[in-house]
Amino acid sequence: MTEITSQDIAQCAALIRRHVRQTPIVEVDGSEFGLAANPVTLKLELLQHAGSFKTRGAFANLLARDVPAAGVVAASGGNHGAATAYAAMKLGKPARIFVPSVSSPAKVQRIRDYGADLVIEGDRYADALAASEVWARQSGAMPVPAFDQRETILGQATLGLELDQQAPDIDTLLVSVGGGGLIAGIAAWYAGRIKVIGVEPQAAPTLTRALAAGHPVDAEAGGIAADSLAPRRIGERVYPIAAKYVRGTVLVSDEAIAAAQETLWRALRIVAEPGGAAAFSALVSGAYAPDTGERVAIVISGGNTAAVDFDRTR
Repeated sequence: MTEITSQDIAQCAALIRRHVRQTPIVEVDGSEFGLAANPVTLKLELLQHAGSFKTRGAFANLLARDVPAAGVVAASGGNHGAATAYAAMKLGKPARIFVPSVSSPAKVQRIRDYGADLVIEGDRYADALAASEVWARQSGAMPVPAFDQRETILGQATLGLELDQQAPDIDTLLVSVGGGGLIAGIAAWYAGRIKVIGVEPQAAPTLTRALAAGHPVDAEAGGIAADSLAPRRIGERVYPIAAKYVRGTVLVSDEAIAAAQETLWRALRIVAEPGGAAAFSALVSGAYAPDTGERVAIVISGGNTAAVDFDRTR
């Protein structure tokens, strides 16, 4: 894959601008979460159409590529499927979405609400992906890859461009990693100007394993965030960008992710799904410990989960 430049990303941002939201940031003090009094910037991408950053990549694919009469097909743990279904609905294209059985009911319902043909296949993302590839060959539909596609990476990179404009003084950005499309796009935008850190569940360390091996390899694919952060391995197109620009990864437990979800609710009344709260969990659990005065930003995405009344668990 040819290198992704800031000009490429800016052109993609212009292409998809009227179809996506500029999501807000909120600036808080670490002391609100029981941490040191460092500034923390949260990028609230869970407020994006279809509930996650995936909508950026979906529109980039459907607008930059030639969509056949058969429409589009996507495999997803849920969020990419919802995003692709939403983009197809808005652009008047047929869509068939394959998801595994671990996909949350909230995500399955979103896909149905957007009018896509939904197929539940297998127990993990890899199973849904295999089935989607068969359908693409049979139908002639255009595959919309969840992460390992140039247009997908470019679309996700527009989040980095947007955040750079909103919070130009951050030092570090924590990003949840599944297949790696988001962190690759963001890292390509910043190109080493800030420290980009990947956050992965201990049960699904795709980028961690790849960086250790020097190339994409299979990793465990489980845990509380399996419907969004467990694709088995990092993308082949993603890996060179991550290896060049991502400073490292930290791993977080399922318990830390669940606690981060509760903290977001209690402090900010934000309901985030496990994958959306994973990056935040690195900060509040201490898996990532910023230096004094370090200005940390965190992407919170997505929000496709049933609302939880944490107070009722007390």
